[in-house]
Amino acid sequence: MDVAQLETSIDRGSTDIPLIEQTIGDFFDAMAARVPDNAALVSCHQQLRYSYRELQREANRLASALLAIGIRPGDRVGIWSHNNAQWLLTQIATAKAGVVLVNINPAYRIAELEYALNKVGCKALITMTSFKTSDYLAMVREIMPEIVASSPGQLKASRAPSLSTVIHLGECDEPGIMRFTDLMARGNPDDADLKGIAGTLRNTDPINIQFTSGTTGFPKGATLTHRNVLNNGFFIGEAMRLSAEDRLCIPVPLYHCFGMVLGNLACLTHGATIVYPNDAFDPLSVLQAVQDERCTGLHGVPTMFIAELDHPRFAEFDLSTLRTGIMAGSPCPIEVMKRVVSDMHMSEVTIAYGMTETSPVSCQSTTDTPLEKRVSTVGRVQPHLEVKIADPENGKPVAIGVTGELCTRGYSVMHGYWDDPQKTAEAIDSEGWMHTGDLAVMDAEGYVNIAGRIKDMVIRGGENIYPREIEEFLYRHPAVQDVQVIGVPDRKYGEELCAWVIRRPDASVTEDELRDFCKGQIAHYKIPRYIRFVDSFPMTVTGKVQKFRMRELMKDELKIDEDKTA
Repeated sequence: MDVAQLETSIDRGSTDIPLIEQTIGDFFDAMAARVPDNAALVSCHQQLRYSYRELQREANRLASALLAIGIRPGDRVGIWSHNNAQWLLTQIATAKAGVVLVNINPAYRIAELEYALNKVGCKALITMTSFKTSDYLAMVREIMPEIVASSPGQLKASRAPSLSTVIHLGECDEPGIMRFTDLMARGNPDDADLKGIAGTLRNTDPINIQFTSGTTGFPKGATLTHRNVLNNGFFIGEAMRLSAEDRLCIPVPLYHCFGMVLGNLACLTHGATIVYPNDAFDPLSVLQAVQDERCTGLHGVPTMFIAELDHPRFAEFDLSTLRTGIMAGSPCPIEVMKRVVSDMHMSEVTIAYGMTETSPVSCQSTTDTPLEKRVSTVGRVQPHLEVKIADPENGKPVAIGVTGELCTRGYSVMHGYWDDPQKTAEAIDSEGWMHTGDLAVMDAEGYVNIAGRIKDMVIRGGENIYPREIEEFLYRHPAVQDVQVIGVPDRKYGEELCAWVIRRPDASVTEDELRDFCKGQIAHYKIPRYIRFVDSFPMTVTGKVQKFRMRELMKDELKIDEDKTA
């Protein structure tokens, strides 16, 4: 590939293909008209299949139903669910109705759900009923104990005052809570009001909110527009050379940009087929779906690919139809990439890098990126975007090969953090650059390598975890005087959480008691695996906690060789 030599660490993507300036609904309708009979969705665990025409009709029905229950353009509707056909229908329907879809992590528990609903003022919530040992409706009832059974779907929400309607995805009757099937029955796929609304929507309207934590410990609502996610999904698909002949297996969660943008929108912008192997990740169901549905693409974080490759029945499956996909979410080990290429036939697998605030992908390798570059970098800047490696002190691009902060500018930069102009201004500078907080290096050809993190974010199995959020929660325990949370290397998950805790004088608490305090209140992956009770933290002379020193001490205690975990 002929790539110009750069003089400083700033690069601009190609502009050969113009940006899409339509809304998601308009673009999807045009695609449905182009490939009406092509398979749009296969939900294996639900045994559901939709053509593009059928998916369009059902999405229109749901959009009409949302209008029928009083949802209006600009209102926020939350979805708290694992992967299923209803998730995709909701994604398309809310966009068509001009409603802001709020992604809520299924691992959230009561405190996190309550915060999310109130932070953005959700008017309605679509939720699972249960999953494994988690009772989602019980958690909803704890937040909203006074259910008015005489008015189905209408709730008196004592802890979430903006929430008026809850819809569940089960089939059982639940007092005061509407079934999704009953909601759909209220919709008209030929609703004239829906067509009227479509004409009033702009592609710069906010259409999605995803929660991302920060150093304050409180999740921020990254707000994305039609233009943000539709274009990002399209150019991601272009990098993979997707077409209407492709079938993409998506085991990554839809509540995250990986699923809904790199997965759903990459497919829908190319007439390709979306394949959900299961509601949540299971390596065996992924292998089965790839074989049965003859998938040509597969997404995943490194831990997912490792679980598939190492499954005892791996050799039984025919994966010869695979050619492409994306590995992202956390640093991709070189040896794993090589096995994916050789053992899973994914000769055109790509690597993507980004963050929720940039819709999310800023850099990506392509199907013809040399393998050496694909396994050692996150590729080059995406079309219509700029990336620079900046000196954190002055924001100016550093020299080629010098480490600095990766910044992104262009159409993908978020609308802002919901109702938080101060945090938005801290993240996006006056010149429009989104500061990622990640340390990176750019070579002379524009390939970017992520070198580390300025922030102390922990990435556990593809989940971004911000220690301050965990610290803030643990501070609530009456026996905790002070707490610091760090990430320590882990062979399976990349990193695991470790909490150093200083107990209050004369207070008593055990490791198990602290973990029990967390259960049901914060997501399971945010509960520290390691807890150490200490008398003090390593500090600088100016009184700052040295988290890097804590990490080194834990590595020594646990006898972790970081090179072997990479």
